[in-house]
Amino acid sequence: MIMSKRPISVLIFLVLSIGGVSALPGNHFPQRERKVVPSPTTQASPVPTPGATPVPTPQASPTPTAPRSATTTKSLAELQSRIAEILRKPELASAMVAVKVASLDTGRVLFEENANKLVRPASNMKLYTIAAALDRLSPDFRFTTSVQAAVKPDAEGTIHGDLIIYGRGDPSIAARFNNGDYYKGIDDLATRIAAAGVKRVEGDLVGDESYFTGPQFGSGWEWEDLTWYFGAEVSSLTVNDNSLDLFIKPGSQVGAPGLVTTGPPDPLLTIVNRVVTVARGTPRSVNIYRGLQENTLEVSGVIPLEDKGYTGGIAISHPAMLFVQLLRAALAQHGVTVTGKIRTTDGKPERSIIPRLVNASVQSTESRVEITNMPSPPLSLIAAHTLKPSQNLYTELVLRTLGKSATAPLKNSNGDLTSEDAGLEVVKSFLKEAGLNPEVLVLSDGSGLSRNDMITAAATVQLLTYMSRHKYASVWRDALPIAGVDGTLRNRMKGTVAENNLRGKTGSLSSAASLSGYVTSAAGENLVFSIVANNYPRDAEPRTVCIDPIAVLLASFAGRSQR
Repeated sequence: MIMSKRPISVLIFLVLSIGGVSALPGNHFPQRERKVVPSPTTQASPVPTPGATPVPTPQASPTPTAPRSATTTKSLAELQSRIAEILRKPELASAMVAVKVASLDTGRVLFEENANKLVRPASNMKLYTIAAALDRLSPDFRFTTSVQAAVKPDAEGTIHGDLIIYGRGDPSIAARFNNGDYYKGIDDLATRIAAAGVKRVEGDLVGDESYFTGPQFGSGWEWEDLTWYFGAEVSSLTVNDNSLDLFIKPGSQVGAPGLVTTGPPDPLLTIVNRVVTVARGTPRSVNIYRGLQENTLEVSGVIPLEDKGYTGGIAISHPAMLFVQLLRAALAQHGVTVTGKIRTTDGKPERSIIPRLVNASVQSTESRVEITNMPSPPLSLIAAHTLKPSQNLYTELVLRTLGKSATAPLKNSNGDLTSEDAGLEVVKSFLKEAGLNPEVLVLSDGSGLSRNDMITAAATVQLLTYMSRHKYASVWRDALPIAGVDGTLRNRMKGTVAENNLRGKTGSLSSAASLSGYVTSAAGENLVFSIVANNYPRDAEPRTVCIDPIAVLLASFAGRSQR
């Protein structure tokens, strides 16, 4: 039986103590207060500007130390001995590390330890969701956003009634898909509406996010993640990853207020700025507070004069409302007038998404006509924009779309499943076909942000093996980050034999780190692997202690497996 989701009714309070670079939420610190002091060499910005390749896992990618000229391992016994030696490091004494390595060419297992133990996968969970999506929806699948009304525009281009934007989970109305332009996705939709002959709307502009059912956050997500972009609300009508870039800079002189802005500017967000500019050399310390589902952001603390500034990112509340706000402005630029207000609906009668601001009543989709629509890029491209930067929101949208793809509504004893639960059932069905037993796994969300997700290294290797022979294998492999080149692996294993060779999915949460994928050995053998570390000490860094060193060993393996 699938349990219903619990409502979330707490406030978010995060404290950032920042020394020259952005804070990295999710590191190993107490839950009630976050004091993060990243290394000066760390890649800045937990939420890079849209259009850049983000690192949505909370920890930064370390700089590898293994040189390209690292000694090769010449025999299988030597490889196994060296991996075992890495796993016996004192830093890992209290940790659980699950490893499995196999040959795609011969099918032989080269190494395994704790391979059937349940471990938290972090963002390795995305492998399961995106593999199922490519299989069930195909790489050519496109999300479609519809523009609807009770009737088509009359001869003068007037719609008598509301203009409704019906979202179906398209993640691509975002700067990431438009060369960093915050507004282009919305402007493209406004262009289509004007081209359909609409000149005036005698009614409201309504954002309809009723396509998905269930809570707007993933099951098992923790409250302290929800301020940040990687914990953004899930809505079928999304814009710019449902987040804002946050910029904090010093004022012109000591004692002046700091400068706090967002990209793009959000007319629905109230910023309470209590940041004060202080003397040069003073440590920067910034506090950020936002109540759950509130559109007031309180920023306080100090920032030294001539500091290069903080760049971070925050999730927004009620993204569908911002969507229609931006769309109304874009329509005006195209000569389309909307006489009414903007509002949103989740399709539930007499229930307002934003109390006192939104009238949720709207006609059913069956009684509307489509004025125009806007398709997304193909899923093949969206999969790459999901796996390479490890984008949580996109994965959750894909998961819920999988739930909608079921031929009949999925139910449990309490009635219809939420879109999230239905999506998980589709993933489980796919996993059975891939040779896995989903009943021994715990699938809580689609992205791996949930600490309730539990998989095994053996299951991940089986999934990767299946996908390596899938009809969409090339699309699948192209969507994975490449070591030392792009995505969340762009700064890892540089200068080693794994660079521009290994393709894999990273994962990182507090006390969980993972890497699973493919690598070609020095002998030309195609290997598949999964490495997942859990429950390591606060000051341990498993990526530099064991994960990357093992991955480089696999790339430098000059021996051969045998049948």
